[in-house]
Amino acid sequence: MLTLHYQHWPNIPKSLNVPATSLYDNLRVSASRYPDQDAIFYYGNKLTYQQLDEEVNALAGYLEHELGVKKGDKVLLFMQNSPQFVIGFYAILRANAVVVPINPMLVADELEFYIRDCGIKTAIAGQELLDRVQPLLGKTSLEHLLLAAYSDYIGEGFEKMLPKEVEAQRLVVNNPNHYNWVDAIQANLTPSEHTAKGDDLAVMPYTSGTTGLPKGCMHTNRSVNANTVGCYHWSSTTPNAIHLMTLPLFHVTGMVHSMHMPIFSGSMMVIMTRWNRDAAVELIKSLGCTHWVTIATMIVDFLANPNLKVEDIASLTYLAGGGAALPEAVGEKLFNLTGLRFVEGYGLSETIAQTHFNPPNRPKMQCLGIPSYDVDARIIEPSTGKELGVGEVGEIIVNGPQVMVGYYNRDDENREAYLEIEGKRFFRTGDIGRFDEDGYFFMVDRVKRMINASGFKVWPTEVESYLYKHPAIQQACVVGVPDPRRGETVKAFVILNEGYEGKVSEDEIIEWSKHHMAAYKYPRLIEFREVFPMTSSGKILWRTLQEEENEKVQNQVI
Repeated sequence: MLTLHYQHWPNIPKSLNVPATSLYDNLRVSASRYPDQDAIFYYGNKLTYQQLDEEVNALAGYLEHELGVKKGDKVLLFMQNSPQFVIGFYAILRANAVVVPINPMLVADELEFYIRDCGIKTAIAGQELLDRVQPLLGKTSLEHLLLAAYSDYIGEGFEKMLPKEVEAQRLVVNNPNHYNWVDAIQANLTPSEHTAKGDDLAVMPYTSGTTGLPKGCMHTNRSVNANTVGCYHWSSTTPNAIHLMTLPLFHVTGMVHSMHMPIFSGSMMVIMTRWNRDAAVELIKSLGCTHWVTIATMIVDFLANPNLKVEDIASLTYLAGGGAALPEAVGEKLFNLTGLRFVEGYGLSETIAQTHFNPPNRPKMQCLGIPSYDVDARIIEPSTGKELGVGEVGEIIVNGPQVMVGYYNRDDENREAYLEIEGKRFFRTGDIGRFDEDGYFFMVDRVKRMINASGFKVWPTEVESYLYKHPAIQQACVVGVPDPRRGETVKAFVILNEGYEGKVSEDEIIEWSKHHMAAYKYPRLIEFREVFPMTSSGKILWRTLQEEENEKVQNQVI
């Protein structure tokens, strides 16, 4: 087991005992300890912990007694960030069932796969998604659809920043097997005893399916609690903390850091249904937000706000995130503005967020961090499994309490996803990385993303990090495109900072790149874009851009 990183471990224990209780028990305890503490702020409205727990129990009772949800049933949670997402998630847990949180951007044809894969009978959905779920009633195993209107939970004073989904008034739906959220809460039915324990399944987030069909990651209360309690200690959270919630809750980073951890600590969640940089500034300023876990693309957009003032965000004490490395130039701009270093981490749906953290008092830029509590992380040669040492590049593998039980109904994938070393079961991440002499891990790239240019390995993430140093570049995404001479060559899609449109050319950026990168690395092609295709969790869809380039080549051949 790698121990180099212990020399830089914060002044806290290196190991944690994971609770044997359920995630719902975390809410029950916080509601008992801090009944009058604000749990949720949502566009001018607040819910205390006592109110949150009461609504969770009321909805759990309705799920059981009216919709027939039983212990171990998988229940679809299909909605935007909202109080109802939080209440719905914990109500499903309270009913001893399993949450299946799904990306609200999916359309009906895509959604059908998940319902069939899990045999789902009950769905809780935002009303704006009705047309995507309704066709699946009767066509699949789906029998019950509970609809929520976000406007039922808003207050006053934030009318100008409401997303359209939040403005919409409650729909009147009289169709069979459709149920109304407000009616469910007001029925105030008492759920049966909560019996779920640490090793019971709690949630099944799905992988993105970029290399095949999506796969459900089976997580128990124990595996989720491992990271919930871990990030609670790592981020020095107290009941007085105020967390800005901008990452989607169906995604594991937002789920753990912006929902489970605040609830475990008894602190307040400031919920944003849609990302809006002006709204984020106003919420931080007016509510005194202290903690913000986000992603690089949001930070880039946030800092590009010409109206941003230092005093508006002075309350922030902790800024962290993952997904993609924060460009060094952006990190420096952030530090100069706030005095805070962005604390990057690394994890996967299969590990319910982090396996690595940067120490808050000693972070490294564009770095995954050091292995988290009780995590054994190593680098191996992918084809042979040989363990590699300091500075050597290979596949990242992890063993730890947050690793999933396995993929749901995917025996073949489970056999390929793990390997055993020294009697330990390690998960193969599929990410290529290295660690340095301090035990800090660094991402090189995804195995599938490498560009082979004239026999040289080019890692797009590295090229992107250099491009971000150019003053005109706000965002960059690098892909490999077919080249008759080099096999593949490097192309960069670029979004320019405000004020640079028409003042910098593609050729100028290529020429600049020649002086900052090795000859085989620098992009030969530049294409300016106004926006990039993005996932709902804020990651750039590089595969979409890659496929566009491949189609261009195919069309030329035809």
